[in-house]
Amino acid sequence: MTKLQKLQNRITGFYNAIARYPLTALFLLAAAVINAIDISTDGDYIKYLLACIVGAFLSAVFQVAYERFAVKNFVRKLLMVIAVLMAGSYYLIIRGAPELSMEIEIRTAVALFALLIAFIWVPVIKSRISFNESFMAAFKALFIAAFFAGVIFGGVRLILAAINHLLFILPYTSYSHMANLIFVIFAPMYFLSLIPVYPRKASESGSLALTEQQEEKIVRASSCPKFLEILISYIIIPLVAVFTVILLIYIVLNIGSKFWTDNLLEPMLISYAITVILVYILASRLENKFALWFRKIFPKVLVPIVIFQIVSSIISLGDTGLTHTRYYVILFGIFAVASGIILSFMPVRKNGIIAAMLIAFALVSIIPPVDAFTLSHANQINMLENVLIKNNMLENNTVKPNAAIPNADKQKITQAVYYLERMNYIDEVECLPNDFKTYTDFYKTFGFNEYEEPGNMGESVYVSLNQEATIDITGYDSFIYTHIAKDGTNDYEGEKSNNIYAFAKAGKNYTLQKDITKTKYDIKLLDENNKELLSFATTDIFEKFVDFSINKNMISVDEAALVKENDAAKIMVIVQNLNMDKYYSGADVYIFIKIK
Repeated sequence: MTKLQKLQNRITGFYNAIARYPLTALFLLAAAVINAIDISTDGDYIKYLLACIVGAFLSAVFQVAYERFAVKNFVRKLLMVIAVLMAGSYYLIIRGAPELSMEIEIRTAVALFALLIAFIWVPVIKSRISFNESFMAAFKALFIAAFFAGVIFGGVRLILAAINHLLFILPYTSYSHMANLIFVIFAPMYFLSLIPVYPRKASESGSLALTEQQEEKIVRASSCPKFLEILISYIIIPLVAVFTVILLIYIVLNIGSKFWTDNLLEPMLISYAITVILVYILASRLENKFALWFRKIFPKVLVPIVIFQIVSSIISLGDTGLTHTRYYVILFGIFAVASGIILSFMPVRKNGIIAAMLIAFALVSIIPPVDAFTLSHANQINMLENVLIKNNMLENNTVKPNAAIPNADKQKITQAVYYLERMNYIDEVECLPNDFKTYTDFYKTFGFNEYEEPGNMGESVYVSLNQEATIDITGYDSFIYTHIAKDGTNDYEGEKSNNIYAFAKAGKNYTLQKDITKTKYDIKLLDENNKELLSFATTDIFEKFVDFSINKNMISVDEAALVKENDAAKIMVIVQNLNMDKYYSGADVYIFIKIK
């Protein structure tokens, strides 16, 4: 076959994909138009865009379902109508939301992932073509489409850059519009053009058999390229084996202590489980010794490792409560254990069971009442209320501030409140004020600053005064805005031992001065005879924020204020912003002065 014939086949395949998936093509075209409008204007069209993407996925899955199980064209049209109605229903569900919350994003992402797996699995249900072959075809098509789209976009960028520099100035949105056409229309449709037509269910008994060309396309699409076989068998599998040995050694050495509380290990073990299952499916048709050895041993190794992680995650629920992320960790762990058992004892051809389980688990996680979000937000509210009741902080269903509670309970309260705020559930907590805002109302509501486990000294802490905050300056004679540091070694060059402010009151002169040595950095208020009236150490300001939540940036006036007072004078320091890490500690502050 000549290169020209290959090009003609690619173009023909692209047009055939449009004819094969007409509704998907229309949804993608609509998504590209909406995205183009979004690029050119300041409007918010993301909900329309998401509805079109969901419709494109649904229509593609319904098309392969039709190809597998139906013959009459009426069924195809009916499925198209259902896809349109489902996409429209999805839009109506998210339209009422004031914003595209994290919950909507995650639910949508999980639903799209389930549809992608269904797209791979549905056309080979109870077919002579196995799920492994369908997965390989989709895996290859995805990378080929991404490669071609990337190359085309790179070439288009060079052409647009040449036009922009050599001929005339192009609109700054030109690159975005080209990316929109390439990645929203071309890449998905090219991916679909590489997916072969699998046998209809009726053809398994002899009727409606595929043509010789279609059979050849299935074989070609589902075959494992030599370079991929070498990559999987002689590079990825040995690397996974070495990592498994390291992981097992770590678990054995820490099984009595650290393993059960090391939350950082969770993403590593989840990634490990995903890698084992993915490599198993890709290597399912390889017959070399490495692949055979991997299929025989690794599913059995996967099961106990993931069981340990599930137990560890469940133990952590006592400290953190159930969040949607922890829900997915535990749910995926259960799926991985079930998959490991199936892969250990079922024939390789039965790997489609894993796809069916994955779809079922994904749907369970997004459909109430046992979905990740319904359970997690109810659990977090209950945990918050239980901690408040335990510490006598609830009176007539209203929170009473109390700073004298254990640090562990402070941490639970902080984590629960911030999680509920982040997920837009804070309004459902009945014991909090209706207009409760975490960044401004936390301290006055609970009586303590957001608690962070000791150890912030090694972390970077940055806080800034709420720009909408009102500072009461009643009774103060003067103020200055200046920069301070924790000690003399951190101060700005050239500012050491300088007077920073001078003012007069009742005919007398006063000076605010820095007193800096290698071990201290003090601010002193002096009278006209250089007699010290009042001083404060800047270390007091930074020590106030040592255990401050590293996840909080905006602070209230109460949190930002530090007051020093005696019989002669009063000084109030308001932190405008503060940055503190192991290399540098500095702050910009307002200093208010009152002479008595």
